[in-house]
Amino acid sequence: RPGFYQPNFFESQPALNFGHARTNTDEPWRLPVDAEGPRANRRALRDIMDHWLSLGLSGFRVDMAASLVKDDPGHVETAKLWRELRGWLDDSHPHAALLSEWGDPAISVPAGFHADFFLQFGSANDGLYLRSLWNNFAGTVSDPWTPQTPYFDASGEGSARTFIDGWREARDAVGDAGFIALPTANHDFSRLACGPRAAEQLPAAFAFQLTWPTLPAIYYGDEIGMRYVPGLPDHEGSRLGPRYNRAGSRTPMQWDDTPNAGFSTAPADRLYLPVDPDVNRPTVAAQQADPDSLLNLVRRLIALRRATPDLGPAGSTEVLHDGYPLTYVRGGRYLVVVNPSGQHADTAAPKDTATPVVASGVTVSGGRISADGFGYGIFEL
Repeated sequence: RPGFYQPNFFESQPALNFGHARTNTDEPWRLPVDAEGPRANRRALRDIMDHWLSLGLSGFRVDMAASLVKDDPGHVETAKLWRELRGWLDDSHPHAALLSEWGDPAISVPAGFHADFFLQFGSANDGLYLRSLWNNFAGTVSDPWTPQTPYFDASGEGSARTFIDGWREARDAVGDAGFIALPTANHDFSRLACGPRAAEQLPAAFAFQLTWPTLPAIYYGDEIGMRYVPGLPDHEGSRLGPRYNRAGSRTPMQWDDTPNAGFSTAPADRLYLPVDPDVNRPTVAAQQADPDSLLNLVRRLIALRRATPDLGPAGSTEVLHDGYPLTYVRGGRYLVVVNPSGQHADTAAPKDTATPVVASGVTVSGGRISADGFGYGIFEL
């Protein structure tokens, strides 16, 4: 009414009124969360979800899930809101999944979500867990938030310990209430193929992601090794300041070698963002025809995970070595070895020998594990 509103993120994005957790004499227009206006918005939210779920939708991924109630220290009132909605969801649509973009599973899953993502940002860990794993700062964020070298770096100077400790902390908080989701990337975050991280490093990353006890989320195009494209123009807020450009992770899917990589028959200048101009860009068509491609490896790993409950989110996990190579045993039966470093590495094996299930550049013999640079392997003990 006075010509302005409270924004949620962008100036063009008004926050819906789910109330404020605290009053402020300088802002007398604030409403408590149980006022009629915020309660009406909760009913409207349920009505909209009910409409789509009744049409057969499988669930919702909630953007900025921690942002609904304003001035909410510790997200106490926001968590109450989601727990209320989850109760309604379980009664009315028990088949439906509720995933959050919160970035802190230890808080969001107890707040009512079935799963939450480790993200490059998060309310508790500031995204350190994911960034310590495979972020590099030649991509989305060119000004490092931390100087830490990620574990999936060819230099071999990273550490998996930060991620593993964060995962354990979140797992203990989540318990059996839900799941932690581990993405390869997303629309806000650099792709796996980014900056100095080359195509030969990606198989080890997928061998890890698809055998670690989290829900794997593969960002479109990562399964063929699409790269983060630097230097793209801003489009609808993709560039958030001089050191944060998200456009490079949002380029059109690369299907084949036809114009616009098979994404669209529109003129190239009408595309949302330009196609990766690299003449050697990967495509689905080329990788489908190559049995040794990244795409077909990812398919084999997904099939193995589906057929092997011990490799899923519920199987036990024993970390044997958190340096290079990273080695762990799932379900007491499957040894996983990944070496994201460009250098050869070796470590002790839990048994003298092991039978390879899916492996490249890794052997187990004489009680030792030998891993070539960028090698990976899943073995049955």
